[in-house]
Amino acid sequence: MTELLSNYAAGRWQAGTGNGTPLFDPVLGNELVRVDSTGLDLDETFAFARQQGGAALRALTYRERAALLAAIVNVLQANRDAYYEIATANAGTVKNDSAVDIDGAIFTLDQYAKWGDALGDTRALRDGKAVKLGKEPVFQSQHLQVPREGVALFINAFNFPAWGLWEKAAPALLSGMPVIVKPATATAWLSQRMVRDVVDAGVLPVGALSVIAGSSAGLMDQLQPFDVVSFTGSAETAGAIRAHPAVTHRSVRCGIEADSLNSAVLLPGEAPGSEAFNLLVREVVREMTVKSGQKCTAIRRILVPAEVYDAAAEAIGAKLAGVTVGNPRNDSVRMGSLVSRAQLASVREGLAMLSAHTRVLHDGRDRPLVDADPALAACIGPVLLGARDADAAQLVHDVEVFGPVATLLPYRDSAHAVVLTQRGRGSLVTSLYGRDEAALTRITLAVAGSHGRVHVVTPDVGQAHSGHGNVMPMSQHGGPGRAGGGAELGGLRALDFYHQRSAVQASPAVLAALGLPDLA
Repeated sequence: MTELLSNYAAGRWQAGTGNGTPLFDPVLGNELVRVDSTGLDLDETFAFARQQGGAALRALTYRERAALLAAIVNVLQANRDAYYEIATANAGTVKNDSAVDIDGAIFTLDQYAKWGDALGDTRALRDGKAVKLGKEPVFQSQHLQVPREGVALFINAFNFPAWGLWEKAAPALLSGMPVIVKPATATAWLSQRMVRDVVDAGVLPVGALSVIAGSSAGLMDQLQPFDVVSFTGSAETAGAIRAHPAVTHRSVRCGIEADSLNSAVLLPGEAPGSEAFNLLVREVVREMTVKSGQKCTAIRRILVPAEVYDAAAEAIGAKLAGVTVGNPRNDSVRMGSLVSRAQLASVREGLAMLSAHTRVLHDGRDRPLVDADPALAACIGPVLLGARDADAAQLVHDVEVFGPVATLLPYRDSAHAVVLTQRGRGSLVTSLYGRDEAALTRITLAVAGSHGRVHVVTPDVGQAHSGHGNVMPMSQHGGPGRAGGGAELGGLRALDFYHQRSAVQASPAVLAALGLPDLA
């Protein structure tokens, strides 16, 4: 029988009392490890995190907590090769895709370590300037932010077991809140191993970081008014979390990242072969194939002027034809597998739904796999769909296929393109491609209200832009509407979620004695 991974709860490693849920290699099909959280004392787990981990973190200054993040970076760097091996085995990702997850996590932690160090040796943050409360400036109001005296529960998705953990944990730990992470079961091994390495290195106060690699049953029941919960996953599960009494009755702060039908828009006037046209084609292919399209920020809808629809279909299809799919251990493979056979079934089901309302423009499903048995491997080649009537193709704007699938759609004019992006009912990101700065500005402002991020690519940044789907810690990650309404990262803005804002009304002398740094 394979190894049963332990949970770290209440300051100690604990194995579940059940047989465990097996995790599999999605390419080879063999069982890797098992996870189980049966029998854990959740009352003790959450109380220990609040009382021991939280108290120890809040006793430190921002600079001291930043030093903890820097120490975590060193631990993860030292064990980086092992994480790549786990990602290949458990997620089926090629090396470059594993880097997006693993190195992206380390980069984000390092950024917050640097930003936290600049906050200095203080335990509260200034929020705006002091304002007088009367005619004379003898009595004033100063808003500040202090760490919430609770626990941060993370219920994470399967696609980013490394980055998904640390992009949330970095600002939480810097803020002084202890973390309990529940990684998605299918890829929990990498999250658990990272936590194990950090815990065993002794770089954090005991209770500051816990991992439950098993069922999420009972976790929401433990949340109290000063706790926070951050969820990444399906809109259906997000609805259940929002409806839980912890949120509805105890006012637990809740952050959600859910479904997102992100768009890429080629501006009018960009002819086939232009720099902007080529940049869009390149980015679409990259977003369809990185992590086999299993990214919440991946391009799902490609909007182009009607007159270049056929040329775009041909250009994107030609590049997709060169994508090799199969075993990520083979150096010739560019795209690995989906995370599981269950996910493969989900993608096939979604494709069947969309195909009934679209035309298949490029079909990579019939291409032979490299070093992989199609009867075992959760591999599927990229599929480009198309619909010449973007308004009538309602399912394209409603159904997200979480895999290497995107749909090409024509638009009549800029106003029509904006309307089509908004048909997604709120998205994480849209990207715009063109040369006309005035037109780019107009469309940016028009779509910003329905998107968490607008990624504008002009020829002068063609080699420098960070990528439509790359989530950078300097920029906000989240989106309105069906995207969940959450907001993560964005530099020090991420600390807002883990802090309580309070207005202190006092004399200027008392306010000055608080010694508050600015939250820039």
